[in-house]
Amino acid sequence: MKHAIHPPNAAKPLAPYTPAITTGDLVFLSGQIALDEHGNLHMSDIATETRRVMDNIGTLLQAAGLDHSHLVKVTIFLSDMTHYAAVNEVYGTYFKDTPPAREAVAVKGLPRGVNVEVSGIAVR
Repeated sequence: MKHAIHPPNAAKPLAPYTPAITTGDLVFLSGQIALDEHGNLHMSDIATETRRVMDNIGTLLQAAGLDHSHLVKVTIFLSDMTHYAAVNEVYGTYFKDTPPAREAVAVKGLPRGVNVEVSGIAVR
């Protein structure tokens, strides 16, 4: 059995997907970009963009009764590996203890021309 998570204060999906789905003790988070709940992108610089993405992840986790510490696996998609260090600097501030397992990959393109997208899996 699965349950869809659609927080009212989250960005609306740009395509036919569910922002997050819970099943059992797992929460699967769709890729998040720097889109706010009003449909505005926050891309003034890579740090601002990354913070918005991680805050969006936090909104989904909170709707499931969790926080960033519950993430066990994350995938970071970058438009260019030159953003890697700056993204890591911001990303690391969201984890006090053990950060989740993850990979970071550069891809040819991301939705709406963004520079970073993050998806993840959390466990209760």
